[in-house]
Amino acid sequence: MSRLNVPAPEDVPAGAQQMLGSVGAQLGFVPNMFKTLASNPAVLEVVTSLQGTLARVLDARTRHSIALAVSQANGCDYCLAMHTHVATEFGGMSGDDIELGRAGSSVDPQRAAAARFAQQVVESRGQVGDADLADVRDAGYTDPQILAIVAVTVQFLLTNFINNVNQTDLDIPAVDPAGTTVPQ
Repeated sequence: MSRLNVPAPEDVPAGAQQMLGSVGAQLGFVPNMFKTLASNPAVLEVVTSLQGTLARVLDARTRHSIALAVSQANGCDYCLAMHTHVATEFGGMSGDDIELGRAGSSVDPQRAAAARFAQQVVESRGQVGDADLADVRDAGYTDPQILAIVAVTVQFLLTNFINNVNQTDLDIPAVDPAGTTVPQ
């Protein structure tokens, strides 16, 4: 059960209602995380603005792979379920690629390098080694793209932390530790 209060729809400020409407239009529903964030419209705006801006810095499948790797590293069940759903429904990723993403890899070698680097950023708290940088560069990433990988990683750290603190109620199918959907 979620530990933070979700405001009743009539108690959500107008500006936050608009942001929730945009999220709902994009995903087909308003996830519980965003409903919770509506209790603090400034935080909701930060999260939605960050997501919107960072959607332009790397291709969608790379961002999905990073989201899965980071969420797995942080043990965020809500984010794992949500990113599995989004990567499948909107990203066209296969079950195998989603499972690999959770392990910091991918069917695509360049995406695998980004996911692995994102995992290293999380596990080392940003104190990555020279070899980690060399590996991601060897996969073809430029320094501006490496900055993008770090920024996307931090975006998912933020939502992982919010959902881990809240223990956000799942509103999509759960995933098991192996990465498959859990029957409901």
